[in-house]
Amino acid sequence: QLTRMSEEFGVAVVLTNQVVANPDGMSFAKDATKPIGGNIIAHASTTRLRLRKGRGETRICQIFDSPTLPEADCMFAIGGSGIEDAKE
Repeated sequence: QLTRMSEEFGVAVVLTNQVVANPDGMSFAKDATKPIGGNIIAHASTTRLRLRKGRGETRICQIFDSPTLPEADCMFAIGGSGIEDAKE
């Protein structure tokens, strides 16, 4: 129903998911987390983003599953005036 409503009214639907440490012993892996929702959330969404904390106030948004967008990273910060460009 969310997909139908988003198309009918032209709005974005945002779903969130929690991640946990991946216990497979690969502690040297680049990203040692995995989403709890698994395939249910993956199939219910069109584009998936991963948000993570960078250094200081910097945050990183990674597109990692999208039929229309290439995989990419974007750095930003959350400041007093809202979302801002990251200070490098």
